[in-house]
Amino acid sequence: MAPATATKLGYTPPDGGWGWAVVFGAFISIGFSYAFPKSLTVYFKEIQEYFFVSYSEIAWLSSVMLASMYAGGPVSSLLVNRFGSRPVVMVGGLMVSTGMILASFGRTIVHLYLCVGVIGGLGLAFNLQPALTIIGTYFQVKRPLANGLAMTGSPVVLFTLAPLNQFLFDSFGWRGSFLILGSIVLNCCVAGALMRPVNKNAQSKSEPPECNGAAAAETATSDTSAQSANLLTKENQEESRSQGCVHKIIDPTLFKHRGFLIYLIGNVVMFFGFFAPVVFLAPYAKHQGIDEYSAAFLLSIFALVDMFIRPATGFIGNTKWIRPRIQYFFSFAVSYNGVCHLICPLLPGYVGLVVYAVFFGLAFGMLSALLFEVLMDLVGAHRFSSAVGLVTIIECGPVLLGPPLSGALVDIFGEYKYMYYACGVFMLVPGIFFFIMHYFNYKKLDEERRQTVALEMRTCDEAVQLKMSQDEKWSHLETDKPYGQAN
Repeated sequence: MAPATATKLGYTPPDGGWGWAVVFGAFISIGFSYAFPKSLTVYFKEIQEYFFVSYSEIAWLSSVMLASMYAGGPVSSLLVNRFGSRPVVMVGGLMVSTGMILASFGRTIVHLYLCVGVIGGLGLAFNLQPALTIIGTYFQVKRPLANGLAMTGSPVVLFTLAPLNQFLFDSFGWRGSFLILGSIVLNCCVAGALMRPVNKNAQSKSEPPECNGAAAAETATSDTSAQSANLLTKENQEESRSQGCVHKIIDPTLFKHRGFLIYLIGNVVMFFGFFAPVVFLAPYAKHQGIDEYSAAFLLSIFALVDMFIRPATGFIGNTKWIRPRIQYFFSFAVSYNGVCHLICPLLPGYVGLVVYAVFFGLAFGMLSALLFEVLMDLVGAHRFSSAVGLVTIIECGPVLLGPPLSGALVDIFGEYKYMYYACGVFMLVPGIFFFIMHYFNYKKLDEERRQTVALEMRTCDEAVQLKMSQDEKWSHLETDKPYGQAN
């Protein structure tokens, strides 16, 4: 049950060329997908006062939007498999724009839940998944670097939108700001236009297995080639049948995949504390008496650090020392996030919040850059589309409940420190879990790899012996034939 980490795409990914234009499109698309819900937190305090709602109720706005983005993963996966990434991303941009424009006319908080949360969140789902999927079709060797660069779009967009939203609010109010944001998010349609499908008319990477030793290569070439061709034909038939029937929506066989289950269990716990610290960062600062622009500037500091750490993380993850054991790197990033949240309430004043924003930006950027790369590393690029769709729909539960539960802690205790303590625990526990479980997973994978090599060697030896025995049999027949005729 070893994870399929090898590429089974049936073609050679170009690892460059137009792929870098695709990365730029994914940069924009992923940037709006992740940064848009966070940037809207600048309006939370004013919307909360306008509709007379609690911290928990206002937190549902970003929560519903993020949960809809995750819940729409399987639908997005189905559409990507059917139509490709380009049209799905363009439709997603139109949906987010429509949701924001409709929300500007909202009269109740429920109206904002439906327009910003549901319609906008589904539009972001149509932006996120296709961008992640198409990178795996263009890159293999440089995939961690490409993913790191694409994921950098989130902090870049957040760094831009956080102060821009504060300016728009001061100039036009939250209704006018939502109208303008509805036009800005149409840039996702431009990003989708860049996502040209990869040219698969290249040399196939599938090759027949080789036997060790010159003698084996000489004596068993024909038999091993025939066996390899048969195995590859059967494998391709099985994959095409499974992709044609099951992969249209999800791949249930992933629930038998050891690495996928480790990733899924840890992420379900982790996402209860993943988004809430960002959602409440600006409101937390305003709660301490800090002015609106300084509070919004904390998000810019966070995004600026995040902006530089994501490509750096992709570069580090692509090195020969980290790439073979990248799951440990991911485990460290999760644990580091938890430690940051536990320390946050102990840092006093605005300077303390700036320090927290810097270290949290480092932690969040590392985790975000690795979040989908490690999933692709576990299941392989050929199953990634189905895997990410399945993961996102399951994770939408904790994504939906995380910020409101955190807001409820603020409502109950009247302060934010217990919320940050809870988020720290929700991040630190799965980080430790990942360290332990991936240690055993890597150990098991090494054992399975050795067994596979031994089996291939034994198969090659048997093929060689069979070929030699057949040759020996024919040689005996040839030598015995004249002797029989002589008698």
